[in-house]
Amino acid sequence: MADCLTHIKLKPLVILPLLVASLSHAQQTTKTGNEKPPAEKETIDEEQFHQRIETLVEESEEEIDASGLIEELELLRQRPLNLNNASARELRMLFFLNEFQINNLLQHRKRFGSLISMMELQTIDGFDLETIEQIQPYVVVDEAVERRQINLRDILERGNSQYFLRFQQLLEEQKGYSHIEKEELEANPNARYLGSPYRLYTRYRYTYYTNISAGFTAEKDPGEEFFRGSQPQGFDFYSAHLYLNDMGRIKSLSLGDYQVQFGQGVALWSGLAFGKSSESVNVKKNGMGLRQYTSVDENNFMRGVGTTIKLGRFEVTGFYSNKYRDANILEVDTATGEPLSFSSLQQSGLHRRPSELKNRNSLQEIYWGSNITYRGSNFHAGITGYYMELGAKFERNLSFYNQFDLSQNTNYVIGFDYSYIYRNFNIFGETAMSASGGLAILNGAMMSLDQGLSMSVVHRKYTPDYQSLLSAAFSENTRVVNEDGIYLGLTAHLSQQWSVNAYADHFSFPWMKFRTYTPSRGYDYLLQVNFKPERNLEMYARYRIKNKPLNTPDNPVIRYVEDVKRQNIRFHISYPVSTSFTLRNRVEWTDFRHGSKKEQGYLIYQDVIFRSLSSPWAVTARYAIFSTDGFDSRIYAYENDVLYAFSFPFYNDKGHRAYIVARYRLNRHIDLQARLARTIFTNRNEIGSGLDLIEGTTRTEIKAQMRLRF
Repeated sequence: MADCLTHIKLKPLVILPLLVASLSHAQQTTKTGNEKPPAEKETIDEEQFHQRIETLVEESEEEIDASGLIEELELLRQRPLNLNNASARELRMLFFLNEFQINNLLQHRKRFGSLISMMELQTIDGFDLETIEQIQPYVVVDEAVERRQINLRDILERGNSQYFLRFQQLLEEQKGYSHIEKEELEANPNARYLGSPYRLYTRYRYTYYTNISAGFTAEKDPGEEFFRGSQPQGFDFYSAHLYLNDMGRIKSLSLGDYQVQFGQGVALWSGLAFGKSSESVNVKKNGMGLRQYTSVDENNFMRGVGTTIKLGRFEVTGFYSNKYRDANILEVDTATGEPLSFSSLQQSGLHRRPSELKNRNSLQEIYWGSNITYRGSNFHAGITGYYMELGAKFERNLSFYNQFDLSQNTNYVIGFDYSYIYRNFNIFGETAMSASGGLAILNGAMMSLDQGLSMSVVHRKYTPDYQSLLSAAFSENTRVVNEDGIYLGLTAHLSQQWSVNAYADHFSFPWMKFRTYTPSRGYDYLLQVNFKPERNLEMYARYRIKNKPLNTPDNPVIRYVEDVKRQNIRFHISYPVSTSFTLRNRVEWTDFRHGSKKEQGYLIYQDVIFRSLSSPWAVTARYAIFSTDGFDSRIYAYENDVLYAFSFPFYNDKGHRAYIVARYRLNRHIDLQARLARTIFTNRNEIGSGLDLIEGTTRTEIKAQMRLRF
C-alpha cells in the first residue's frame, strides 16, 4: 500500500487532474444549459436504475464490463436531454426506450411542435406512466429550444470534467503473493506473481453535452508490477480517446480508442451487447456507429481513427484500427523477434507472471472498413464491410467440433441491415457473409398489439462456417456461429399494478460444440409476474427453465449428449420504510440436472438502502445466506458498488456474505466512496485454486474511490 501511495504522489498522470480540479473550483465557472442542480440530481430513483442494469446483464451469467453503459446514463443525469430537440441518435442512448417510442415522439414533435410538459408524453402512443418515470432522471422538457453555438468559449464554460481514482485489494493473502525461497523462485519463475496484490484504476473524462468527449483511462490489475520491473511505464493498460458528435456534416469523429456498432451486431459490433432478459420484448439492437471507448477491457475495442459524414439522407462511415493484443505465440522469428504463428487469442488482460508477460501485446491486429446507411423517416438500411489482418499465422488446434472456426490470419465480412416502422410494427434484420462463405441471418419484429400488450419475435440462422471475431448478435451461444433458433417475447400490462413478462426460445446447434459431440437442440423459457401497487413499492416472481444439452458426465465408450436442465425460482421485493430508508429482499432457488448429476441451491439476501437529501451520506448494505451443492447450481446476483464499478458475482458452496457501500458527498465537486465485502464459507478450509488460493474460510475485499467533478 505504501508503495502504491508513493508512486501516486510522484506521477504527473494522477496529479494533473487534481491541479485542474483545484483551479476550476477556485474560478467557480457558472454553468448554463440543461444541467440539473445538485439537489435535484440526488432525488433520482437509484433503486430503479440499478434494477434495470441487473435486468439487462443477469442473463449473460458471465463477467462483463457494463461500466461504460452506467457512465453514459450518469452523465445524462447531470446534463439531461431536452426532449424538444433531442435527435433519434441521442434518444437511443436511453435504452429504456424502444424504436416505437422514439419514432412516435419524433412524429409527435413534427406534427404538434414542442412538448409543453413531461406529462404530455402520456398522449404519445407507447409512453405510459412507468416509462415516463424511468426516463425522467435523464430528460427535461424545455420550451425554449437551445440553439447551441459550439465555440471555444462555450466549450470551456459549459464543459464538465470528472476524475476518478480507485483502489481495490483482497485482505487475505493469496498463494501468488506468499513468501517463497529465492532458489525455488529462480527454478520456477511462474510460481509467484511479480507485482503487488492491489488493483489501481484512474480516469479523467471531459464532456461537452453529447458533442465532445475526451479523456484517458489507466488500470493496474492485481499481481501486475507498477512503475518497476516489467512495467516501468506504470499502469499495465492505458486508453485515451477524443470523440466528436454532431458537428455539422461530421456526424461523428473518433480518434484513439473507440467502438464500432452497426445493425444488429451480426457483421460488426465491438463493446457491450445484451441478449435475452426479463425485458422480453426489447430484443432489437440500435447500432450507434462510432462511439468513444472508456472501459478497461484490454481487447474488445478499436484503436485508430474513424469518422461518419452526413450527406443528405446518407451517412458514410470509414474506420481504421491498428493495435497489438495478447495471443498465445507458437513460433517467433529468431532474427527479428516477430511472431510467426499463434494458437489462440487471449482475453484476460492479465500480466502477472513471466508466462503471461511473454504474450503481452505480442500480435498485431488490423481492422479497416466502412458503412453506408440510408435514413428515412420510418426506414433505414445499411451496408457494412470490414477486413481483418493478424500479424502471424493462425494455427488453431482444430478438432471435429471446431473445424469450421477461423484458422487463418485474414478475414473479411460483408453485411446488410434494415429497419422499417409501420404504425405499431417494427421489422428489422441483418444478413452477413464471411470470407469462408458462411452466412449469419437474423430477422425480427416488434409489435405493439394494444395499449397494454407488446410482442417480439426473432429468428436467427448462423451456419457453422460463419467466421467473425467482432459479432455480438442475438444468440444463445457466446459467439455468432452454429445456431438456428426462434424467440418469442411478450409483455402484458394487465392493469396499473400488474404486468407480465415472458419469453420462449427454441434453439438448435447443427454442428458439434465444445463438450457436445453431436448436433443438439434446447429451449429457454421465462415467466415473470410484476406487481407495483405504489410508486416506490414493487415486487416480482420469476420462473425460468433452460435445457442446453451436453456430453454425458460419465465416461462411456461412446460419448452421447444428455439434457442439462436448470430451473430458477425467484421472489424479489423492494419497499420504502421511510423517506430515507428502503429495504430490498430476495429469495432464489435453483435446480440443476445433468444425467445422474443433480444439484440444488438457494440464496436469500436482505438489502438496506439509506439516501437522504439532508445528509451527505448514502449507504447500501447487504447480508446474504447461500447454499449450493456445487458450481453448476451457482446463483448470480447484482451487487451495488462504487460509482462506475460493476459487481455481478455468483454465489456457490455454503456460507454467508455481507457488504456495505458508503458514499460521502464532501461538496458539489468531491465525493468519496468505499466498499467492504466479505464472504465466509462454512463448508471449506480454502478458497480458490492455483496462485489465487486462500488458506482459510474468508474472502474480504476493500475498495475506495474518489471522484472530482469540475
